[in-house]
Amino acid sequence: MTNAPWRDPALPAAARVDDLLSRMTLEEKTAQLYGVWVGAAADGAGVAPHQHDMTVSHDFDELITRGLGQLTRSFGTAPVDPALGALSLARAQRSIADASRFGIPAIAHEECLAGFTAWGATAYPVPLAWGAAFDPALAEEMGRRIGQDLASVGVHQGLAPVLDVVRDLRWGRVEETIGEDPYLVGTVGAAYVRGLESAGIIATLKHFAGYASSAGARNLAPVRAGVREFADITLVPFEIALREGGARSVMAAYNDNDGVPASADPRLLTDLLREEWGFTGTVVSDYFGVGFLQTLHRVADSPAGAAHAALAAGVDVELPTLRCYGDALTEAVRAGTVDEALVDRAARRVLVQKCEAGLLDAEPGTDVPSVVDLDPPANRALARRLAESSVVLLDNPGGALPLPADTRVAVVGPRAHDRLAMLGCYSFPSHVGVHHPDQPLGIDIPTVWESLRADLPDAKLAFAEGCDTTDEDTSGFAEAVARATEADVCVAVLGDRAGLFGRGTSGEGCDAADLRLPGVQADLLDALTATGTPVVLVLLTGRPYALGRWQGRLAATVQAFFPGEEGGPALAGVLSGRVNPGGRLPVSVPRDPGGQPWTYLQPPLGLAGEVSNLDPTPLYPFGHGRSYTTFAWEADPAASAETSTDGSYDVEVTVRNTGDRAGAEVVQLYLHDPVARVTRPDVRLIGYQRLELAAGEAKRVRFGFHADLAAFTDRTGRRVVEPGALELRLAASSADVRHTARLTLTGPERTVGPDRVLLCPAEVHSVPEADRPSGTGDSVTGRQEPVTESGTGD
Repeated sequence: MTNAPWRDPALPAAARVDDLLSRMTLEEKTAQLYGVWVGAAADGAGVAPHQHDMTVSHDFDELITRGLGQLTRSFGTAPVDPALGALSLARAQRSIADASRFGIPAIAHEECLAGFTAWGATAYPVPLAWGAAFDPALAEEMGRRIGQDLASVGVHQGLAPVLDVVRDLRWGRVEETIGEDPYLVGTVGAAYVRGLESAGIIATLKHFAGYASSAGARNLAPVRAGVREFADITLVPFEIALREGGARSVMAAYNDNDGVPASADPRLLTDLLREEWGFTGTVVSDYFGVGFLQTLHRVADSPAGAAHAALAAGVDVELPTLRCYGDALTEAVRAGTVDEALVDRAARRVLVQKCEAGLLDAEPGTDVPSVVDLDPPANRALARRLAESSVVLLDNPGGALPLPADTRVAVVGPRAHDRLAMLGCYSFPSHVGVHHPDQPLGIDIPTVWESLRADLPDAKLAFAEGCDTTDEDTSGFAEAVARATEADVCVAVLGDRAGLFGRGTSGEGCDAADLRLPGVQADLLDALTATGTPVVLVLLTGRPYALGRWQGRLAATVQAFFPGEEGGPALAGVLSGRVNPGGRLPVSVPRDPGGQPWTYLQPPLGLAGEVSNLDPTPLYPFGHGRSYTTFAWEADPAASAETSTDGSYDVEVTVRNTGDRAGAEVVQLYLHDPVARVTRPDVRLIGYQRLELAAGEAKRVRFGFHADLAAFTDRTGRRVVEPGALELRLAASSADVRHTARLTLTGPERTVGPDRVLLCPAEVHSVPEADRPSGTGDSVTGRQEPVTESGTGD
């Protein structure tokens, strides 16, 4: 076979794969459709749902004689030195190539949600923090660095990003999402994809689709979202990430949608994804998702039945390990119950991807690095930048922050001096390391307490834990209250402990009954505020918690969403004033712990009204955040304009830093549709721009609005642009509008498809001193807001 066409790198990938498939046996073709997870635990401490009862042992040496599609988590299953891991992976690939007729290595995949999930790798902020930064450029740079680290040790595919849109804040995986708005999720997610793909790593969009809309906020629960919610909220980030990011893989979700499991839904995985959107990559199952069609969904009566349902729907690869796509599938094909064409279809997609990745021409086992550093200084510097950009100053009513340099500070709380307080559930120390308590963390993670001591060397600091994150023990309250009473200010560091399947308060399978702070932390905060000492609340969490109980009782409130290994110094910088906070909320902060689900994307009946005594209005709205400087927004007086239903309109605003220090402001553009044939969200984000402004500096932002951005799904299921009145609202948050442009769309109604305009590009121009407005136009001054010069995902 040395001269066979499939070996000729000069031929197109499709031609090579057609020749290769014609030479393969049925067993060899199906072998390309599954992964193998070597070393996966079968006890109750797994990192995937039902790992203990779904894991099947295999004779690896015998199995690879047929070839192998994927190798699962060589680095993310147990602590392993990265250089040794690279050597072990290379040897495994050599074994796979040597054992099979065609010598084709497997695709090696790893988790990379908040960094490469491997021992010793950089732990970046979680995706919810990416959303808080409102900075796609930072997300893209992070994705590129993660991709380079993955590629350096022989990994080909990364299982990220998560593009689920938050629908219920109680859901455990809120920390893994980018936020509650599909435009923010899509643009930041697409940027991460571009970074990962630029390093040659196959980015995998998950979870397709509907996973975050689960009933009761329970992991893997059924989804009962309506057609319009699914089309206009759930699917939008995936469209953006495929078109604007270039992702080459999609992961089918665990959930069912109105009774149809996503992994067995050809309308979703074939009709929509491939035929309408034109996707040509691979669809992989979520871990054990194919087997779950039999064991959890009960839409199949056997592994072969589950394999048939998933293959027919469009799932090309069974992950994490072989259960349904092996002998059970080949026997069903030979029995005539499964069409071999389905196997060929999936194998062709897998092999084309392998060909494009160079695996048909690879010599595995060569070029293995002898030294691997997965947490170099450049990674840590980027992790610090993203952490600092993502911290949100929710409130600072009395100016308690920044802290004076020589003050007495009581640092109190269970998250103040715990390294894992910085990390989400998919960072290696929280995800895998907790099962290996004798193993070092592998990376340096300064705590808030340690970082504050470094940032405030002249201050007198005292520490008391007060309580545990989840325990009901209040015996530590007395010491905490004593330290607070002796201090000029108390910094209370509270929040979540990330974990999996109930082993934490945030993370996969760690769903919350309500939005009260975990354990007795709320009671500790009450005790601290009762001392009369000003209390600065610092939250290190994976979701927002209800804070209305302390409204008017706190000196300041700071929110960080698991900010990663550099989160301690980032928070200390905000508290000390070394860093001017510029994060904005990617999710609303509720006033009361009940009343879920609720996000800001509400039609009129979802807002507060006189017909109900329950007011769902959040304490802090989507997009909110304050700064240590002030900003003035200046725009032309509101006027009415017209454009066609296929036209464009530019809206612009000048933002000036009117304070005495540099700061960041995030200009947000919202759409309000006063009248439509179906109910619409009162406002929804369609553009944004983060601005970094020196003291006294001004910049002008121009958004290029296209009428396609006003499209919605009508009663017939078509996505349409209607003629009529619109409002384009320039705002500092979803509830803080600074300028409104009234626009009328004229002409015929239009039906738009997947080629519609998805993004609202932003142009930023410096404003010379002489050109800055003085007393003309609308001017609104605010003391909150951040933004960097990365636009809206374009």
